[in-house]
Amino acid sequence: MNLQEEYMIGLAAKGTRLDKRGLADFRPVTIEKNPISKAEGSARVRMGNTEVIAGVKLDVGTPFPDKPDEGTLIVSAELSPIASPDFELGPPRENAIELSRVVDRGIRESGAIDAKKLCITPKEKVWTVFIDLQILNHDGNLIDACSLASIAALSYAVFPAYDGTRVDWFTKTTEKLPMTATPIAVTVHKIGRQPAYLLVDPTREEEDAATARLTVSTMDDGHVAALQKGEAEPFTLEEVEQAIQWSLAKGKELRALI
Repeated sequence: MNLQEEYMIGLAAKGTRLDKRGLADFRPVTIEKNPISKAEGSARVRMGNTEVIAGVKLDVGTPFPDKPDEGTLIVSAELSPIASPDFELGPPRENAIELSRVVDRGIRESGAIDAKKLCITPKEKVWTVFIDLQILNHDGNLIDACSLASIAALSYAVFPAYDGTRVDWFTKTTEKLPMTATPIAVTVHKIGRQPAYLLVDPTREEEDAATARLTVSTMDDGHVAALQKGEAEPFTLEEVEQAIQWSLAKGKELRALI
């Protein structure tokens, strides 16, 4: 443990942080609607200095054999060196794959998209929803920023024109995606050990000092849609309960921004 980590833990013991926030406080969050005109839907999210863009593209493809009457969802993330010196050029690495999967799971497990309404012809044609995540600046909490950008972009998306044979991406309809819910992911990080402290929306420095994280995706009705644990240290039952309570409260605040 370095001196900065010791200092952050000392601040956490007093209920505060390097930037004077409380442990359960997010940085300022803004959402820009449809910054990418050629996407079916898009959103730019800023959480403090963290900035990401999510773009939604829709195409017609074949369904999975085990779900012949349901559309499909594919999430991908690109971690560019422009966003952080920690990122490298090349094929998707473990952190990009994990980011994509956590975002995907929150949307999929919540049933946020009515997949059956994406079916065109059972066993033959369905709409595929692609979510592409671009990281513009990484200053911590990419999971929550990307999850929020993704659900916002889905909420803004409309179908392109389709004549039964060809998709015309240059012509947008007014038909929106069949959304059933607005799941919001909030990731609670744990720093220190005996005692340990929980906090939300960490900066990069706080993430580096964290020993564990728990992403909780909650629904509009207060139900938990998904849980995803990360890093090595465990969470106690009390810490999990605290994480869920924070996620429910912060989820309402973030959902109101969409």
